[in-house]
Amino acid sequence: MDSISETKIIKIAVIGPESTGKSTLSAELAAHYKSAWCPEYARGYLLEHGMGYTYDDLLTIAKGQAASEDKCVSKATTEHHIGDAYPLIIDTEMYVMKVWCEFVFNNCHLWILDQIAQRNYHLYLLCDTDLPWVKDELREYPDLENRAKLFAIYKDIMINQSVPWKIISGETGKRLQSAIAAVDEIL
Repeated sequence: MDSISETKIIKIAVIGPESTGKSTLSAELAAHYKSAWCPEYARGYLLEHGMGYTYDDLLTIAKGQAASEDKCVSKATTEHHIGDAYPLIIDTEMYVMKVWCEFVFNNCHLWILDQIAQRNYHLYLLCDTDLPWVKDELREYPDLENRAKLFAIYKDIMINQSVPWKIISGETGKRLQSAIAAVDEIL
């Protein structure tokens, strides 16, 4: 049995296109469950290095995201008693990196694909594009066509994998309640 199962850390990945409320939902879920959340690594990386990223930068970002997630899992493992169900909220994971690589560069690093196969989650929350797009210095796709295309890619990925998942849509309060209901089902 792996350490995640032994410590009953329940890994919940929040995914979806940009500006769909992933970080807000992650923080709200962590506050609701009095648990931790693993923030999106890409935001800090891009703020530091700028938006002129390359295909290889996405591999660096993916490795940073994986390391951050591993650190959050390790910390949760040492801070919580075996037998406790502890939801760990993860804002962005390797499916997001795969979509980003393929959408921008029509290719995906083998390392990212290997991580998708190796990492285990208990639930995916797919944030819908029904929130208004909010401009910031890191966002690239304000148009409805690309947002819809990206959401369809994520939905197709969810349909074709075996972990439970739920689309999270509606206004902020409704999103949180829908996400809580989905998490409660697996706790």
